[in-house]
Amino acid sequence: MKKLKTIVINIFRIKALKYVLVSIIAVALIGFVDENSIWHHIQNKQQISALEEEIAKHTELNKRNLQQIRMLDSNPKAIEKIARERYFMKADDEDIFVLSDDQKEVVTHEAAE
Repeated sequence: MKKLKTIVINIFRIKALKYVLVSIIAVALIGFVDENSIWHHIQNKQQISALEEEIAKHTELNKRNLQQIRMLDSNPKAIEKIARERYFMKADDEDIFVLSDDQKEVVTHEAAE
């Protein structure tokens, strides 16, 4: 403890070193600990860029949906097309085949035991 005390006393005897030490501590506090620090600023910039990308994605989705709504309002064939594709509706003389890329898991007799 005495060694630490003597080191601190020797540091504060040199006038310029006091100011340098206090400046370093202040920059560390402001730069990394404070809520307005550089670290928080960088994190906020990253969050803003991620949110801007999300806004752009949703804006594009909104444009496509509005275009589809306009098409549905003006073209009755478009309603029929969507009903056939999404809801598997069909005319009386048609058959619908749904093809899937899903692979079924094959269970052998040895694996069942």
